[in-house]
Amino acid sequence: MNRRIQRLIATTALVLGMSAALAQDKVVYHFDNSDTQATAGLRTLRNYLDTAPGTQIVAVALGDGVHFLKEGAKDKKNPNIDYGPLISDLVARGVKFEICELTMRALDLKKEQFVMDAGFTPSGVVRIGQLQFREHYGYIKP
Repeated sequence: MNRRIQRLIATTALVLGMSAALAQDKVVYHFDNSDTQATAGLRTLRNYLDTAPGTQIVAVALGDGVHFLKEGAKDKKNPNIDYGPLISDLVARGVKFEICELTMRALDLKKEQFVMDAGFTPSGVVRIGQLQFREHYGYIKP
C-alpha cells in the first residue's frame, strides 16, 4: 500500500476516533406540572447523571411546571423536600434549568421570584423543539 493511502487511512481513523470521544448524550427534560413532576423529575435527573455523568441536560419548565423553580419552593406532599438545594446540586453537575417567559407573563411572575440557578427562555415549547430537532437532544418527560 502506498504511503499516501496509509496516511489517509490513519487520518480517517484518527478523526473518527476523536468524533466518538467527543460525542456526548444530550437530553431535554420537559416539566409542565410541578405538583406531579418536580420531586420525581429531580430524582430522575440525579439518577441519570449518576449513571451517565457526561450527559448534557437541559430542563425546560413551562405552564404549571415553573413553580418548583420559585425561590423557597417545597414539595406540597412532603414539605421536608426543599427544591432549591436539589436544583443547586444539579446545576453544579452541569444541568441547565430554563423557565418559559411566556408562562411568566401569563402568570404575572417576575424573574426575581425564581432560584438564581435558573435561566430563562422566550418560549419553553419553542426551546424544547429547538433542542430536539436542531441540536439532537433526546426528549424526556418525567
